[in-house]
Amino acid sequence: MRSLAQTGSAPTAQKLAENIERIELLSHRLMAAFADRQRPNPGVEGPGPDLYVTAAGALVKTLTEQPARMIEHQVNYWAETLKNYARAQEALVKGKLTAPEDDGPRDRRFANPLWQTHPYFNLVKRQYQTNAEALRSASAALDLPDQIARRRLDWLTAQIIDMMAPTNFLATNPDALEKAIETEGESLVRGLENLVRDVETHGGEVIVSLADSTAFSVGQNIGTAPGTVVHRTPLFEMIQYAPTTPQVHATPLLIFPPWINKFYILDLKPENSLIRWLVDQGHTLFVVSWKNPDASMAETGIEDYIAAYLDAMDKVRDLTDQKKLNVVGYCIAGTTLSLTLALLKARGDDRVNSATFFTTLTDFSDQGEFTTFLQQDFVDGIAEEVARHGLMRARLMSRTMSFLRANDLVWGPAIRSYMMGEAPPAFDLLFWNGDSTNLPGKMAMQYLRGLCQQNAFAGEGFDLMGHRLHLSDVSVPLCAIACETDHIAPWKDCWRGVAQMGSTDKTFILSESGHIAGIVNPPSKKKYGHYLGSADFSGDHETWRKDATFTQGSWWPHWGGWLAERAGRMVDARDPGEGLEPAPGRYVHERAS
Repeated sequence: MRSLAQTGSAPTAQKLAENIERIELLSHRLMAAFADRQRPNPGVEGPGPDLYVTAAGALVKTLTEQPARMIEHQVNYWAETLKNYARAQEALVKGKLTAPEDDGPRDRRFANPLWQTHPYFNLVKRQYQTNAEALRSASAALDLPDQIARRRLDWLTAQIIDMMAPTNFLATNPDALEKAIETEGESLVRGLENLVRDVETHGGEVIVSLADSTAFSVGQNIGTAPGTVVHRTPLFEMIQYAPTTPQVHATPLLIFPPWINKFYILDLKPENSLIRWLVDQGHTLFVVSWKNPDASMAETGIEDYIAAYLDAMDKVRDLTDQKKLNVVGYCIAGTTLSLTLALLKARGDDRVNSATFFTTLTDFSDQGEFTTFLQQDFVDGIAEEVARHGLMRARLMSRTMSFLRANDLVWGPAIRSYMMGEAPPAFDLLFWNGDSTNLPGKMAMQYLRGLCQQNAFAGEGFDLMGHRLHLSDVSVPLCAIACETDHIAPWKDCWRGVAQMGSTDKTFILSESGHIAGIVNPPSKKKYGHYLGSADFSGDHETWRKDATFTQGSWWPHWGGWLAERAGRMVDARDPGEGLEPAPGRYVHERAS
């Protein structure tokens, strides 16, 4: 690797003039794009004043009651700072630096050798680490009134620490500076082009593109499993997939994907397509493709989605001439499936033979990493957004999710795109992640207030469609799959919800990896293993995990066996025919504005 101490050839006057002209034009475009930004909503831009008042009160209390502790923090901070500067000064005098070994966790942001060998960069890194530790210690020392305040302040502290990393600034990022020298400044101009593109694309917002939007086309090189759209309503299309076996199970299978994202996560490419795998196992498979809502759907509520579930089930039963079917719900679609099953129980309707839940939350008593976003100030801000636009727009949802993993989904991509001048990668999973959807305003507020904040479904009951629905009303045979490192639907919370369901036939599978990779985990990859435990849910999740058996490889085959036992006898394969149009249909192509 070239050292910053080694300068490259100077850019020619012509090249420099060209770059200056490009920068000037790009700067004008950038300012014009920023001018298009809609009036910001303070309620969703950061924590409300109550958090700052709480933190300030805790600081005053600590200063009053434990002044020695605060002084000790300050003394330790300045002592470490002076050590950092003394070490850097000594290295400059000697003309070289032999950096001490890092005793902290490995941080891939500081992989460049210059962070260890160059006095300036080593000082910057050391001081950043000192500052970060000082912020964490100061936050931890505050005597806060409750666990919610603690989680919120810890989250805000972590965001500040991540934001202020030296790698996020050109002058203190050796990788970016080396790239600029190597390319005679071309990388910085390309970075500015990338920034302008993103700001123009997102209506004046700085939202970094995670993937090359031109590299994939749904129905062309992703989402290509053969099938037919056999039913369409204003809220959803339903696809029946073409059989690949001469015979199929009599009981059909219907998958409800989340409407927060699009269904083709289950069919990115043939080798990791759960849709293709299920068809190959001999299932007559139907998958719902949800409409990407616009402002005209502002009053669409959870009851409308449940009505869509029932409509889709009726259509599947009609097309297959079967009284019962097996169903799957993924993420929020699993939450709504639970509500649907409770409603069917209240109505005495036994159409569902078995249910499977992928990474599904039904008990929100522990809000985990979403604690910050589920307090009144932020939810009130979302309510203002809904009142203004009729929607919880995809942009807000994506940004919220990204800041749960800011280094991976915000700062890291921004560095590569804006400072290194790299083009977004052609990565199908990230393309799907960026193909976001809106949420209808009414539905979003019902979910946030009734299910998340009030935890009504797992508590006193969720009133919907003339019934008070309870989690314990879910009584059909069920299988739930959760993922070990899932930060969106933590497995312990998924487990707790399943434990409260009223079914006497419950299977719980814990997959390795996260919210997506733990589910899209085909047997051919032999990548992530899974845990299988007992059907005893009388203890807690840790007891279940301790007694579970680990199996290397995908959970798909085990679930496939469970599903086959509940899918009935074999019958001749069902051809979906021409239907309305070929899969993947038209709703999947609608982009959020």
